[in-house]
Amino acid sequence: MEIITKRFLLRDFVQEDEPAFLAYHADPRYAEFCSPEEVTPDFTDQLFQRFMQWATDVPRCNYQLAVIDRRNLELIGCGGLRQDNDATGQAELGIELAPLYWGRYAYAIEIGKALIDFGFRNLGLEEIIGISVSANLRVSRLAERYGFQVLDAQPGSDWMQMQGWSQIKWQLTRESWEHLFPLPRSVN
Repeated sequence: MEIITKRFLLRDFVQEDEPAFLAYHADPRYAEFCSPEEVTPDFTDQLFQRFMQWATDVPRCNYQLAVIDRRNLELIGCGGLRQDNDATGQAELGIELAPLYWGRYAYAIEIGKALIDFGFRNLGLEEIIGISVSANLRVSRLAERYGFQVLDAQPGSDWMQMQGWSQIKWQLTRESWEHLFPLPRSVN
């Protein structure tokens, strides 16, 4: 599975990606909006193995793809659409970049657009949701840029509440997306 953008290759993870994946998850900046359990080496290793497994599932419901910089072939993060626990026609979007690439040259914007296009055009989704921590303003700006609307805010896990944060659930419909980014017309 591959998605190619101007600067990136989004593809299934391969075993050679593991050291870079583990390294950016170990960066203390990465832990800012994660629960303490989510930043342990064991959790990160299990997550990587889960992403590798999803690529072989039949039928495939989850697409968590390595984001590779096409200029130097380095892993800079990952992004995906996950459907297995969601309603038919719906998937959850997730994008993460290594902290070194946060706020750089609209990377997340380019990656997000490619994943959303893939979801609506290739997977036939009707709705994409996202979950974020209220304090993560980078995610909020990205969601709003693409027309996501806040569905609700929940108190979130104990670790969020201890910080005074909540959990935000976002929604983007196919109709809203096509209004912002019309599909090309068929030529007969």
